[in-house]
Amino acid sequence: MRRFVVLGTLLTITATGCGGENGPSDPGGGGGAATVEITPGSVSFDAIGSSTTLAAVVKDAGGSILSGQTITWSVPAPGIVTVGAATGVVTAVANGSITVRATSGSASAEITATVAQVPVSLSLTAPVSSFTLVGSRTTLQAVAEDANGNSVPSSAFAYGSTDTGVVHVSGQGVVTANGPGTADVSVSLGGLEDAVSFAVTITGPQGDAVVGSPVTCSGGMAGAFPCDRVDLVSYLPLAGLGASAAQGDFMNDMWGWTDPSDGTEFALVGRRDGLTFVDLSDPERPRAVGHLPSAVDATAWRDVKVYQNHAYVVSDAAPGHGVQIFDLTRLRGVDAFTTFTEDGRYTGVSSVHNIAINEATGFAYAVGSGGGGTTCGGGLHMINLSNLRNPAFAGCFADATTGRIGTGYTHDVQCVVYAGPDADHTGREICIGSNETAISVADVTDKGSPVALSTATYPDVGYVHQGWLSADQRYFMQNDELDGGLTRMLVWDMLDLDDPILVTEHLGPTGATDHNMYVDGNTLFHSNYHFGLRILDVSDPASPIEVGFFDTHPPDDAWGFSGSWSNYPYFPSGIIVMTSAEEGLFVLRRQP
Repeated sequence: MRRFVVLGTLLTITATGCGGENGPSDPGGGGGAATVEITPGSVSFDAIGSSTTLAAVVKDAGGSILSGQTITWSVPAPGIVTVGAATGVVTAVANGSITVRATSGSASAEITATVAQVPVSLSLTAPVSSFTLVGSRTTLQAVAEDANGNSVPSSAFAYGSTDTGVVHVSGQGVVTANGPGTADVSVSLGGLEDAVSFAVTITGPQGDAVVGSPVTCSGGMAGAFPCDRVDLVSYLPLAGLGASAAQGDFMNDMWGWTDPSDGTEFALVGRRDGLTFVDLSDPERPRAVGHLPSAVDATAWRDVKVYQNHAYVVSDAAPGHGVQIFDLTRLRGVDAFTTFTEDGRYTGVSSVHNIAINEATGFAYAVGSGGGGTTCGGGLHMINLSNLRNPAFAGCFADATTGRIGTGYTHDVQCVVYAGPDADHTGREICIGSNETAISVADVTDKGSPVALSTATYPDVGYVHQGWLSADQRYFMQNDELDGGLTRMLVWDMLDLDDPILVTEHLGPTGATDHNMYVDGNTLFHSNYHFGLRILDVSDPASPIEVGFFDTHPPDDAWGFSGSWSNYPYFPSGIIVMTSAEEGLFVLRRQP
């Protein structure tokens, strides 16, 4: 029979002989050994490689110490500690707990040895500590060491950044470049801490990014940019959007989204290789939060519009692209530049030049289609968005009397529920297409039987590119992309939708090529490639008056396709955002 007795921290094993075996006169075999006692009663280590020497005595049944007894030390398995079989020297090898046994004859005792490294130093290193492209990443190397200089494994490292707008660090120590500036990234463990300084430098063809320090338009300039009554709130070159000019990236079309949950404004910025999302909650420090890659190979053309918190993205010269669908609520709480995946794709079309959405009816209009799918002659491919992520084809419209090849090709379109002066069409869904050779007016209320109402053109047409209705829907302002000469805007009187009349042409001061323009109230915002943004007062559309400009392409104002592609003037905050192909994203504000 054996009896295990624990006395304080001393573990004692008592052995009783049976049948006369190993009598008291057998000291070498432990016959007189009733117990083995080990001191100390337990050991613990806070560093790998530390050691201590255990002691053990053998006592007879009466409690007297027996001298000259052989004691052998052992552990049940290697890995936590080692112990000298004859010396009792215990050395820490790895974290954990294990028993150490002292044996003499048939008697033995055990104690617990615990190894729990305690870090006394902490260091942090980074493979790289400077970035020139938003979205770049590196993984930190945090090393904690115990008193003997051995690495202390830990899942309790706590990381932090002094400015997450510059760099974000994950719980695993992955650092992501978020925007221009400098910031320290730290790691802590217990009371220890170390840090690494990071710098994100974003530069474009017109100089460094402008963040945190708005530039007032004064004396005809806002920093490097010519201007008139328009201030530069901030500026992100391509690299600040995660785009690389060296790899052929450039900006194209854009739109905006305001999160209904908290009013945060986002710019949706088209790139050659996809769509980038920019958080404008602090317009002085815009932050690209992520990117949706193109569904197919990169191309020069991309367009996006928004309906019920979803972005619908198309691309031209991109067979197989269709309409990408992205749930914009996924942008909430994103704290590091992220590569996103689409939430759906409409494949009823393939390559598409542009997309318009009438938010009042829930229909999208893909125009300039080709390369597969139902092209509708390049005219209006109408899409029902009632199922946001799984839209359905609704019908076609194309006026074959327009377009360069006589198919009714539509380059861009605006569709509204009509509330203008022509009472014959009140409440009908009216689309005005810019169809290369003419404007095309159609009633698309019945998607299965749309009706052509009228077309209108002019003698020196170059390329009817795009246009927008006045706030009262009386006038339609249209640009011509290929007419040459001075930048020209044409104004159509739509008093009678069945008979539009050209009432005036407004000429800009330069020969910069026309591009996208939008009307907000009595103000028109017109992107003009090499020149940038021109702002016109159209309270009297027959006599537009320029009231401001901002030139994003200072080298020249010549004809050509560099510079400002598009703009978005509809944010509640009053800021204006604008893309410029090689330069990047501009955030602007009109002066009072």
